Amino acid sequence: MNIVEVTDDSGALVAPDWLAKAEAVHRQLRTALPAEYAQKMHRVFAGGARMCVAVEAAEVAGVAVYRVYENTFTGRQLYVDDLVTDERRRSSGVGRALLGHLERKARALGLDNLSLDSGTQRTRAHKFYFREGMVVTSFHFGKKFT
Repeated sequence: MNIVEVTDDSGALVAPDWLAKAEAVHRQLRTALPAEYAQKMHRVFAGGARMCVAVEAAEVAGVAVYRVYENTFTGRQLYVDDLVTDERRRSSGVGRALLGHLERKARALGLDNLSLDSGTQRTRAHKFYFREGMVVTSFHFGKKFT
């Protein structure tokens, strides 16, 4: 399995073919993504996000969308917006490979923390995160405006 960076450190798209191939897997987690996937992702990248994909046999096996930023609570961190493994490849090491890649990236950048949010209903994902040494550090609250 290889990890391919779809964007560079500035957010520029460097692997457009892999972005297109990532869409179907990404939608397994983010079902509400708009039909104009590439345009949406360009806006997300312009806002600071980056993307990498796990590749097996010339297919996308997993997708990670992440960003590096600093806040007053955790300091400088790598935050994972999305981490999804193709449902046909779950429990085969894809998520571990992506998370390991992101952790190595965070350590190489000298960051203080790697974090993510996970929906309360995603209990299988939570078990995975616990196995990978992650802990619950807070509750995330939100208010959606309609």
